[in-house]
Amino acid sequence: MELESLKLGICNLPEPLYLYVKSGDSEGKKYCWYYHDPDTKINTPEYSTAVCGYLSELRLTYKEFKGKENMKLNIVVSADETYIIRTGIETNFAKGFLLAIALIKDFSRPIIIGCSPGDQNTVFCRVYDALTKSRVEVDWGTQVDLSIINTVQTRLGGAVVHQPHSGQTSLPSKLTC
Repeated sequence: MELESLKLGICNLPEPLYLYVKSGDSEGKKYCWYYHDPDTKINTPEYSTAVCGYLSELRLTYKEFKGKENMKLNIVVSADETYIIRTGIETNFAKGFLLAIALIKDFSRPIIIGCSPGDQNTVFCRVYDALTKSRVEVDWGTQVDLSIINTVQTRLGGAVVHQPHSGQTSLPSKLTC
């Protein structure tokens, strides 16, 4: 960052902003993702339906939830801030994202990652080319081959994703939509 573009004064810490995927309703307004403050354990809805930026990394992590370890997909997007969209690996959101991202040829272009609510807690992901606003169309009848994560990560110029070992024996190789 050049000194001329640096904003001086009050600012946020240079930490990534985590967006968690979940369909909800707050004060009569629907949302599909939220911020979570681990110190206060407070969830704050994010009412915007999309994040626009450059896909910079995909990561798999294990997180404990309700006493069980769950595998999460972290989608790292570089924009005005660094956003990490975190979702369960077996969610409709993750499946839709992985099916769409496998079809993208040029990661030097910005993308739009959108969310839309389904029934109950379901959230769907839609991916768009940010410059043309065209949606990446996916075939929901297709199984999601999780090797997409390593393929995309390699194309992004990053290290291949290695799942941390934690209680679970292995990552399923495919997810059925």
